[in-house]
Amino acid sequence: MDLAEIWRVMRRRWYVLLPGLLITAALTAAVYLLVPVEYRSQSTVTLLNSKKATVAFDGNPFLSTQASLTGMADGLARNLNSDDAKADLKSLGVTGVHEAKIADNALGPYMWLSVVGTDQAAVLKSDEILTKYAEKRLLEFQTQQSVTPDAMIRMATIVPPQKPEAQTKARLQFLIMAGALGFVLSLVATFFVEARKRRGASPGKHRPAPAEGAESGEGSHADAGDPTATLRMTVAHPAGSGAAGSRTAGSP
Repeated sequence: MDLAEIWRVMRRRWYVLLPGLLITAALTAAVYLLVPVEYRSQSTVTLLNSKKATVAFDGNPFLSTQASLTGMADGLARNLNSDDAKADLKSLGVTGVHEAKIADNALGPYMWLSVVGTDQAAVLKSDEILTKYAEKRLLEFQTQQSVTPDAMIRMATIVPPQKPEAQTKARLQFLIMAGALGFVLSLVATFFVEARKRRGASPGKHRPAPAEGAESGEGSHADAGDPTATLRMTVAHPAGSGAAGSRTAGSP
């Protein structure tokens, strides 16, 4: 079936295709209205060496980096994503879904702290709370280990919580899925009706016409009622019989 035939079927069965397309449009509109737009706010922080460790660098923490800081950043991110941290953050007023992770392609102990939600103002506020909470947890870890203040790892905010940006990818995916599914089902229904119509219009197996059956029936009854019919069919032609008799008579 080529494109021209598909178009002809769609045009012929428009009464099936059109309602399907209208339902698809309604379904897509419902998805557009029911699936909310999500917003993301993100901040970037880094871990810095202690004051004691930066004495040799005139107190400049950005000149002193250690591999242990990246390990600490990874441990802090795991703690911030734990269930206990989620409960604490929720009690502090964080809404939506938060995430802490080491920044992609980071060359040092840099972390991304992000919050995703449907309310722009709440998302920004939640990201600010998350950033402060991360610094608090870092200090708590070291206090529990009785680390002196001069030897404590510090945290600095490189990028403060940014204005929430709309995340339309998930919503767009749902819209495409709803539209594609509705269109495909409409086409399936259209060609199903077309197949049923063609099957109903196609003739069945060949059967002899009534006249033919009647004639053959009459001939059979006639042959059965006439006992000489078989004899007439087997009688030879007179010319053939004479030739055969003359050959028989002339033979010794």
